[in-house]
Amino acid sequence: MIGRVFTLLSLLACACPRDAAVHREPEPTAQRGILLADLTWQQAEAVLTRETIVVFALGAAAKEHGPHLRLDNDRTLAAYFEAQLLQRAEVVVAPMLTYHHYPAFVQYPGSISLRPETARDLVVDACRSLARFGPHRFYVANTGISTLGPLRDAAAVLAADGITLHFTDLQAALAPTEAAIAEQPRGSHADEMETSMILAIAPGRVDMAKAVRDVEPKHGRGFDREPGGAGTWSRSGVWGDATLADVDKGRVLVDALLAAMLADLERLRSLPTDPR
Repeated sequence: MIGRVFTLLSLLACACPRDAAVHREPEPTAQRGILLADLTWQQAEAVLTRETIVVFALGAAAKEHGPHLRLDNDRTLAAYFEAQLLQRAEVVVAPMLTYHHYPAFVQYPGSISLRPETARDLVVDACRSLARFGPHRFYVANTGISTLGPLRDAAAVLAADGITLHFTDLQAALAPTEAAIAEQPRGSHADEMETSMILAIAPGRVDMAKAVRDVEPKHGRGFDREPGGAGTWSRSGVWGDATLADVDKGRVLVDALLAAMLADLERLRSLPTDPR
């Protein structure tokens, strides 16, 4: 019965117009998941069951990414993976989370960061709100690194309520692939890898003419716009060599991250729901 409801409401959701993420290849004609925002509350009641897995994509809408990528770079990534999971997994996709904990970038104009406690509670409150109607398994399709601490804390808080929260560990998911294809000596932000991913999914949002190489040794925590500060010096906001980015590397990385997310969801689906 649940599967039939998902199928019917998925077809209804497909018929609703919305902005589409940029895709590298044609997608299946029928999506498996359901976009929560496309439903009425009565339709939502039908799909928010005890067995439902709810997905939140998490991507900063305003965080510096050097001179060649836009402030909403992470939101672009999150929108892509949100759309992919909607196509490939029987999940309910809740509205995207676009604010979270990004303290490393606050010296660069336009960057927004929440306190870790606020970021934690944002996720806790969003999950608790939907858990009232049935779902007790949640997944955050996470596109950040500094987000991991508050997400772990949120998972611990929710566990006490009998709610299971899993999330993407970006570093663990991509480390083997990055080790195999990276040419830059060091990096992790707006670098060869991240720029390549955006070239693969949204090339119009990259200005490679402005890509730079900024590979100062790692120092302290966060990034500093001037030398001698408490964090790694990066005048550009890049840490790595963005000039080495290319679309082929991006395709490999995007595919690896999507595979990791789908595997995470299958592990989450295999867990029993808490009887509470």
